[in-house]
Amino acid sequence: MKWSLKLGSVAGIGIYVHWTFSILIVAALFLFLSQPEADLPSALGGVAFILALFACVLLHELGHALCARRYQIGTRDITMLPIGGLARLQRMPTDPKQEFWIAVAGPAVNVAIAAISFVLIALFHGFDAVRTFPQTVANIPQPTLVNLMGMNIILVIFNMLPAFPMDGGRVLRAALAKRLPYHQATRTAATVGQAMAMFFGLLGLLAFNPFLVFIAIFVFLGAQAEAHYAETRFALHGLKVRDAMLTHFRTLSEGDTLGDAVDELLAGSQQDFPILRDDELVGLLTRQDLMQALSDHDRNAPVTEGMTREFEELAEDDELETLQEKLRDGFTRTLPVMKNGRLSGLLTRENLGEVLMIHSALAESGNGAQMRDILHRGRQTASHDDVHHPFLRR
Repeated sequence: MKWSLKLGSVAGIGIYVHWTFSILIVAALFLFLSQPEADLPSALGGVAFILALFACVLLHELGHALCARRYQIGTRDITMLPIGGLARLQRMPTDPKQEFWIAVAGPAVNVAIAAISFVLIALFHGFDAVRTFPQTVANIPQPTLVNLMGMNIILVIFNMLPAFPMDGGRVLRAALAKRLPYHQATRTAATVGQAMAMFFGLLGLLAFNPFLVFIAIFVFLGAQAEAHYAETRFALHGLKVRDAMLTHFRTLSEGDTLGDAVDELLAGSQQDFPILRDDELVGLLTRQDLMQALSDHDRNAPVTEGMTREFEELAEDDELETLQEKLRDGFTRTLPVMKNGRLSGLLTRENLGEVLMIHSALAESGNGAQMRDILHRGRQTASHDDVHHPFLRR
């Protein structure tokens, strides 16, 4: 995630903190100092408690990540935000059993922390301290095991609410997916989450609680995004890269100039250009890189001044549904497609968007089953044309 500072890594998973997290610390320190009879040590104690709480949230996210690893699902990174933690898995499991265990692994960590805190409190402070934790939490937070136990219990309850993007929403989808198709189970779980979000929002407005309103917006948008992601996977299921890739496109050679690239950019709708040395793909010149190169050099400079040599190559047989996140999260909007060591096409975000629009139009007309037939037939025609009309090159 942009504007994040890397703190380190755990089990090969990068741990980041977003810059907005500093706002939370400063705001908390100001809030604690503004309390009657507050002093700097107590305020710093409150900040220490918040940091300890976010350490628990980090362990919660690591619980998800390490459980996902058991099912051969990697984790890109974990980013700490003012609203909590975000673990970005490389893919979401479609097996309901796997999703269930990955979802509950996070809250299980908080249950374990609360249980350990309870045992330590009982051993060193007696059970009276445990029984008074609701009143203790109501005061200025102190870095005590009592408060930590109470907040971990609250984290478990909050995360297990049946609403996306909380863990409870994923547990609900896993239960529904045993009887419904994955995208329908997601749609139902998302509807439940959005209904709950509207309830939170209404409650927040009536109680003049901006935090509840913020949570409501977060849950509503999260549920909407999850439903869209599932519908996209459903639309792309069974399709190959060859079904959506561009087969008519322009390329540039190493000897071309930035001015040549500008001419090609203005002459058509293509925004990113493969760079070839004879028939070998040696680089990719994106529109963004072209603009940066023009600001650093004149238009007579070679395209190699702006092209990137580090890019991911796709094969025509790759599954489309596994690639949507690469195009969404990656730094490039275009990925080259290779066949037998030679460039055979380009896959872009726009291509995927057009495939989804075709799917939506066919679904509305009741002809969704024709989706793959139309794409396969169109691709066969394009491939036949390419025999007589090779890629347009300079």
